[in-house]
Amino acid sequence: MKTSAKKKKLLKIAAIVLATALLLPLLFVFAVYIGVFGKLPTKQELATIEHQQASEVYSADGFLIGKFYLNDRQPIPLKRMPQNLLQALISIEDERFYDHNGIDLKSMFRVAFKSILLGDKSAGGGSTLTQQLAKNLYPRSERTSKNIAVNKVKEMLIAKRLETNYDKNKVLELYLNTVSFGDNTYGIEAAARKFFDKPTDSLLIEESAVLVGMLKATYGYNPRLFPERSLERRNLVLYNMQRNSFIAEEEKDSLQQLPLVLNYRDYDHNNGIAPYFREAVRKELLAWANDKDVNIYTSGLKIQTTLHYGMQQLAEEAMTEHMKKLQKQFEDGYGKRAPWLSKKSIMKAAKKLSKYKHWQQVGLSEKQIQDSLSIKRKMTFPTYNGEEEVMANSLDSLQHFMKFLNVGSIGIHPKSGAVNTWIGGVNFSYFKYDHVNQSKRQVGSTFKPIVYLTALENGVAPCDYFSAREVEYQNLKGWSPSNSGNKDEAYLNYSLEEALSQSVNTVTVKVLEKTGLERVLAQATEMGIQTDLPKEPSIALGTGEIPMTEMASVYSSFINHGRPIRPYIIQQIRSYQDSVLYKHQQEKPVTSAYSEDNRKIMLHMMQSVVNNGTASRLRSSYGLKNAIAGKTGTTQNNKDAWFAAITPKYVNITWVGLDNHEIGFSNTAIGQGANAALPVFAKLYQKMNAEAQFDSITKAIFSPLTPEQQAKLACDPIKKDGFLKRLFTNPKKKKKKKFRG
Repeated sequence: MKTSAKKKKLLKIAAIVLATALLLPLLFVFAVYIGVFGKLPTKQELATIEHQQASEVYSADGFLIGKFYLNDRQPIPLKRMPQNLLQALISIEDERFYDHNGIDLKSMFRVAFKSILLGDKSAGGGSTLTQQLAKNLYPRSERTSKNIAVNKVKEMLIAKRLETNYDKNKVLELYLNTVSFGDNTYGIEAAARKFFDKPTDSLLIEESAVLVGMLKATYGYNPRLFPERSLERRNLVLYNMQRNSFIAEEEKDSLQQLPLVLNYRDYDHNNGIAPYFREAVRKELLAWANDKDVNIYTSGLKIQTTLHYGMQQLAEEAMTEHMKKLQKQFEDGYGKRAPWLSKKSIMKAAKKLSKYKHWQQVGLSEKQIQDSLSIKRKMTFPTYNGEEEVMANSLDSLQHFMKFLNVGSIGIHPKSGAVNTWIGGVNFSYFKYDHVNQSKRQVGSTFKPIVYLTALENGVAPCDYFSAREVEYQNLKGWSPSNSGNKDEAYLNYSLEEALSQSVNTVTVKVLEKTGLERVLAQATEMGIQTDLPKEPSIALGTGEIPMTEMASVYSSFINHGRPIRPYIIQQIRSYQDSVLYKHQQEKPVTSAYSEDNRKIMLHMMQSVVNNGTASRLRSSYGLKNAIAGKTGTTQNNKDAWFAAITPKYVNITWVGLDNHEIGFSNTAIGQGANAALPVFAKLYQKMNAEAQFDSITKAIFSPLTPEQQAKLACDPIKKDGFLKRLFTNPKKKKKKKFRG
């Protein structure tokens, strides 16, 4: 009796233990389900999943040139994901994906048996793709061991709800748009573009295998960092694809023999094509978005810009080729007397540093500060042959950067204002200052066409002659502008065309004096210059500091029937759902700033600058036979070099100089616009001439002059004044007179 009662008691205890063992997990799952350990997303929330999306910046010809993002993600529909990608994913991550409902119990028991009972650490995980998606959508807030069970159950429950809301194809789409590929890259489209520089639908089987292989460990299997590991993992994915009958064994063997080939492209803010342009787009986009309550870093905008990808590539190549050569000319021109070699100059620059001012404030002596600045450490210096690691101190760094020439260049379509090319500097990583839209520099002789045009508009004829003799203007405190040419030209009388083509300073000032300063300033405003200009005759020689974009407006008017056009950079903005949010509206045509007759005469005169004048090396040195007009510019003490180029379908303005206004070129031969700035355009046009895709631009021609216009220009370019030569070269004659302006 006692034995029977004891057995019953033991059976009862066993039943309670068994019931508890079965009930507790169910109670635990129920507790997770009702939100005891944190609220689960509802079916409705899961039905409206939205990702943060990178905004994409495109060139006018359809190339992705940049992104703005917090997390680099570009969701795409399943139809843009190739079958080989989906097959690779299922083969290596979830072979029974189409057979389970979000939870693969068979796989879980397999992993539990191998991992727990057999201690096989390579058994893998039991999570399905749907569970991984749940983890990606709702990352684990805590990863401590005590929370593993809670997190796993949550992911299983969310996975079940996901598969209730979505079919298998949608789950795959959500997963591949959500999963991380490392390096702050999320989703398959961003990964395909980063590692292979192509859209997802263009991935080859072996490329899909590489990307899918990364999912096990995005750092450890990163093909850029660990190519050998990545190759081994890729081949395992291919093996699994063959094992699951997605590819034949012969194809698997063939693919496994292929080398790992990347075309890595990091959409980094500092690197890539047109970084200064992209930054200008970002600033303009922010201003637009602030009014619309849109976050440009998360909303997946599609921004179509005006930039022409092919032209920009060639423009950057041309700039780098020229600036590398010019930098050497510049440094050799100074030799050992270079200002950046002077300790006095370096210390003057050092005193502008924030660290110098800080050390002064904390009471360090001048010697202590110099000692601190002299401590050497490992630094990276930019050069035209790439970055260079050196042991250097702060003074060495100042010396290196003081001598760097910089550049600004903008190219626009003269009738629309669309910016085709934009170079804000030589290296965005080190020089953030954009010389296209932030800089104002003296424009030198590129201002002269405004003076000559104003004269034509006010009755001066193209064949009126002006003496090149230097004059001292008493009403301007003895100001006496001179020319850089030979002294014999003082006895020459120039027609307007010849004076402009040879950039004769003395004639230009006389033309301004005859025309009137106020009229010239008013004409400049009508032609697109909004900057306040100095109300002094020296403006004729370009002493005004004017942004490059405004000079582009001025020169575009010579093609656009006398109407200046404002450069613009954003053509259209679309939402991630492809609805148009913004579209550039062409400005209403303004009244012509000058007559059509004088426009064509000025254009002809600026063609003479290229054919026979200061820009003639476009023909002689660079062999350009295209229809080109233009004007060179060089400022006082060779501080700024300019070249403005006009073609029938492309206007380009280029500046070259130093950011430090105290340093100029050592001599005019190196620092003149024709040598320092003109080659940036010349080399670009050489490259464009070599590519048929640019024929519509490079083979365009100017409209011819009418017979009446030709008659107005039909005169000798120069007339010699023998009387003046005898008067001012004979010492027995009267002393030089001072002329009032």
